[in-house]
Formats: sequence, C-alpha cells, structure tokens
Amino acid sequence: MTPITPLPPIDPAQAAAALSRLGVKAVECALGDFTSLARGKRVNCDDFLSLGGCKLPSVILGLTLTAGEPDDVFGPMLPTSYIDMNLVPDLSTLAPRPGRPGEASVICEPTGRWWSAHHGREIDASELSPRAALRRVIAGFEAQGLQALVAPELELFLLHREEAEGQVALSSARAKPGALARESACEAFSLERAGHFEAYFDELYAACEALGIPLSGHAHESALSQFEVNFRPGDPLAQADAVFRFKRVAREIAARHGFLASFAAKPFLDQPGTGMHWHFSVQRRGGEGEWPHLFAHASGDSSPQLGHFIAGLQTHTPAAMAFFAPYDMAYDRIALSDASPSHSSWGPEDRSFAFRIPSSGPQARRVENRLPGGDANPYLTVAATLGLGLAGLAAGQAPHAGVDDAHALPRTLPTALDALSASTTLRELFGAPLVDAYVAIKRHEHAERSKFAEPRHQWDLTHLVELA
Repeated sequence: MTPITPLPPIDPAQAAAALSRLGVKAVECALGDFTSLARGKRVNCDDFLSLGGCKLPSVILGLTLTAGEPDDVFGPMLPTSYIDMNLVPDLSTLAPRPGRPGEASVICEPTGRWWSAHHGREIDASELSPRAALRRVIAGFEAQGLQALVAPELELFLLHREEAEGQVALSSARAKPGALARESACEAFSLERAGHFEAYFDELYAACEALGIPLSGHAHESALSQFEVNFRPGDPLAQADAVFRFKRVAREIAARHGFLASFAAKPFLDQPGTGMHWHFSVQRRGGEGEWPHLFAHASGDSSPQLGHFIAGLQTHTPAAMAFFAPYDMAYDRIALSDASPSHSSWGPEDRSFAFRIPSSGPQARRVENRLPGGDANPYLTVAATLGLGLAGLAAGQAPHAGVDDAHALPRTLPTALDALSASTTLRELFGAPLVDAYVAIKRHEHAERSKFAEPRHQWDLTHLVELA
C-alpha cells in the first residue's frame, strides 16, 4: 500500500475566494487526533492565508484523553521540545461555524518532520493522523478500481451528571433547566419523550445542515435517555468527517440546553450501551453497462466477494478491537452485552452479529459493522473496516459461520492492544508510527484508570461521559 502522505498545501487564491464567499473574518482550524475531541486554533483570515492554515505544537499528537504525556511516546516517538507542526486545511471541509457569524471551520491534517528514535528514522506528523490513514485506505480501493459508500448510525445519551463526596452519578436529562419532566425508565422509541427534546434536535439539525453533516433522522433508542441519529450514505472520508464534527456539535448544543450529550460506551451498567454502527457497500468503478455492485449479483443473490470482505474482517478484527473499543468502559459494553457482539460472527438481520447483512435488494447489499462503540474514533473505525475488508477481498477466503470460543473477541483493553501491536496487517494498513503511538497512549490511559479509587467505573464517569 502507498505510504501515508500529508495533504498538499492549499492554493492561497482558491482559499481567499472560498473565505470571501462565506464572508468570514476568522477560521477555526480543527484537528482530529486519536480521541474524539476536536483540537485546534482560531485564527484571522490573513494569518490563515499567509500560513496556509496554522501552527500547533506537536505535543498534541501524543496526549492521552486526560492530557497525560506517556514516557513511551515523548522522547522515543515525539520530540520533547514540542516543536511546531503545520495544520494543512482540506478546503473541501470549509463551512460556516454554526452560531458564530463571521467564523468558518475547516478540518486539517498535520505535517512536519522529526526524528523518531523508536522507529530509527525521520517521520512526518501525518503518519500519526487518523484522517490521513483513512485517505491511504481509500487510495488502496481506488487502485483496485473500487469505491465504497458508508452510512453511520450513531447513538448518544442525553444526561445530567452530578458529583457528591467524590462519586459521580448520572441521570436522564431534563429537556430544559428547571423542567420537572424526566425519564424515569426507558421509554424505547417514544415519540412523546423525543418531542420533549425538539428544541435541542431542531438546533442540532440546523447546525448539521450548515456543516454539511447528512443527517436523515433520529429516534429514542432502547436505553434510558438514549437516542440514535442516522446519516445518509456517502463517501467514506466525508462520512468520517461528518461523525467527527457531529459529536462535537452535539455536545456543544447540549451544553447550551443545560444537559450533556454523551457518546460513552456504557454509562449505565444495567442499560444497553452506545453503538456507532457503520454500513459499508462497495462498487466497481468500471465502464458503462457493467454491474457496479460488488456484494450482490443483479439476480439478487449475494456475491462471493461479500463473503471475502467479511472473512477479512473476521480474521483481523481481534486486533482492530483496540480501535472499535478504545477505552476500558467499552469492554463493559461487550461483557454486559445487549445486542453488542462478543464474537466475530456474521449473518442476515440478527443484531447480535458483529457483521450483519441487512435485508436489501442487490443494489443496497451491504455489511453493517456493529462492533464500534460511540467512543470510537470515526477515521480509525472506517479505515480499519475498509482496509481489512480489502485484505479479505485480496485473500479470497470464505467467512466462517457460527459462534464459538475460537472466534471470541478480546474482552479487555490490554488484550486488544497486545493483538493490535502484534498485527502485521494493521501495521501495514496504518503504519508502525500510528500503531505504536496509539498503543502506548491507550496503555497509559488504562494504567491511569487502574490507579483510580474504586469503583473503577468512576474514572469512566469522570472522564468519558463528556470526552469519549
């Protein structure tokens, strides 16, 4: 596979014209790291154009969720001098910032070079970018004459969070401060309860329209104060960008309404967890008249390629679980399962399968990856699913059927990280610098959680409810 490469520099004239069309005076440069947080900087348009984006210290790429700096990262992989790197904008993502007249937001990727003692060579900051890794996987599809369409379904909780005597407690959200109405038991698929939050969702839909996030609907889900939003199908990179932006804007608008929007994987141990389910289809980029849909024949029967794609996922998913379930809390979602898969199973319709084949006509035949939690990084999730599916297409193996211990998935974060570290396939897909830095950061987070006062779930409620 081709190396991970930085985004090319922007054309200043093209960028100036785009900013002029939006009529903005400032630009927010947003960077996605291994977390789900947007990090970056707000700059005026003149500085944005002169710098071709903006500069930020390289320390950002090695921070844990709680701003820890692992010894295995700083020094061996990242410079301890925190040298600056450049954030290069992708102008196709430039959009007005919702609720902020005169401001725009653009998604950026990092570039800048330094020596990595751990890898014995100079590396570029782009090699630690989840977004750049996804672009690389997409390029692999294009080299095979293929393209993918993806559609996410994302669950979230609307919550109130309270602290007393060092303990964190969660409860269902009130639709506005001071309101008496509060969900006391799960009101699954309740239009009435969803109606209480219409003001929140109205503002959320408006923000998504401004940012180009293709929402198609929402509903109350099957847990206390839990909702699901659906996205229309689209290009893999654009959809990962959309989820990255959605999680942020959902949290920001919730805060203005007096409650929290949380994507934590298992905030309530006695309720279903939070999923981020992705639907994947693959099309041939062939000539006119060729049947384009790779996963099904025109007759309606599934193709062998559908099985090959799934077999690639089944073979390598134990290592990819570190991406699909990036925090210890995510393994509570698997261990205390409620339609959360614990094996690399597949089949039609059944929502307990890891890789579900929804009922559809041949033009919509697709694989639903039900393993990722709401806390997963969208770029790493899509890159891993597509990359492993592409490896399966190349290998041409048949998927295994049934559920048995031989196909069980890791049940703890350390086990998943060991599998990721040892995976030659995922190192080929993502590059050694990204895998090694990711593993070191996640091991540091796990160690920090292990030192937290019992019950350990309190670390999750303290940090993940707002940041996952």
